Amino acid sequence: MESENISAQTPARITFSKADPAGFAQEVRRDVNEYFSSRGLSPNANIAMVLKSVTLLSLMVVPYLLVLTTHFSTIELVGLAFVMGVGVAGVGFSVSHDALHGAYSSRPWLNTLIGCTFELVGANGYMWKITHNVIHHTYTNIQGMDEDLEVSPLLRLSPNSELHWFHRYQHFYAFATYSLSTLFWVFIKDYKYFMQRDIGPYRGRSHPPGAVAGLVIGKALYYGLAFALPLAIAPISWLQLLVGFLIVHLTAGLILGVVFQLAHVVEGTAHPIPANSGAVGNEWTVHEMDTTADFGRRSALLTWYVGGLNHQIEHHLFPKVCSVHYPRISALVQAAAARHGLAYHDHPTLWGAIHSHYLTLRSFGRDALDARKMEARAA
Repeated sequence: MESENISAQTPARITFSKADPAGFAQEVRRDVNEYFSSRGLSPNANIAMVLKSVTLLSLMVVPYLLVLTTHFSTIELVGLAFVMGVGVAGVGFSVSHDALHGAYSSRPWLNTLIGCTFELVGANGYMWKITHNVIHHTYTNIQGMDEDLEVSPLLRLSPNSELHWFHRYQHFYAFATYSLSTLFWVFIKDYKYFMQRDIGPYRGRSHPPGAVAGLVIGKALYYGLAFALPLAIAPISWLQLLVGFLIVHLTAGLILGVVFQLAHVVEGTAHPIPANSGAVGNEWTVHEMDTTADFGRRSALLTWYVGGLNHQIEHHLFPKVCSVHYPRISALVQAAAARHGLAYHDHPTLWGAIHSHYLTLRSFGRDALDARKMEARAA
């Protein structure tokens, strides 16, 4: 099998420059703080966010309750499963994500309670806070640290990761792979991370008994709701249940998998290689500007559904601000970036971002492999 490891050994400790010579970080934080204080607004959820949360939870819960209590044809069950999958992805984007970042409410207990919706979609909130809130948000697009670049060995999402012959074709099969993401999450991913001793920058990490108990209880609750309860009371066969379950997760997995990749693995975003000392060079805020992209900001429907994750630059700079506010503060961030000569990566449309991701996958696979072969021949 033809393969080539072109990635360098990632230092155990990554550091960012503390210097902000142009004052961008200070200025953009001041502008955003001024936006909220001058209007007397809370950076947390407002009534529009609450109504959206209720709507998305209903898209997930109502089809489930209908399946439990009403007889439907197979085609109707497929439709309900699809709607539920859309709801599962929406809850993950717009409800769980904000709460687990502590952005939904100023009350920690309420964020914790709302964050439990993550367990309702089959994932573990405790591990998400480690791999996403801490590791991904700190070490964005740094190979060997950012766990979001390690979604599958079938995919090469960084120019600094290992290159295999099959990556030549990844732009053809990647989207099908994304559709499996929540199935992998429900049955494998969380367990895998709990058993790993090394996660990103953490070495020999162990987890408190309460977190392990939370994993077991959360997964048991989800499996019970997904399989045991429907088989016990719903007027459906086990085969219909299995097909419906797969449709839910193939739908949610595709939506979630694609949207998260559009923020970082597109044309123009950087994939920095730390020095041997672990120094990245840029101040952290500038690093986030270099490695992150927005997309489809002008689409009210897209912004509503994905919880502002199409405003990913704003989310990375201000993860404690509820996503409902990102459309308003994005203009402030873009203006500050322009004043300081920093790139503001933005794809005007969703489809433009998807196309850019497709081209990036092709470049990281086929183009990189062809370049290595040419170098080998020249040598």
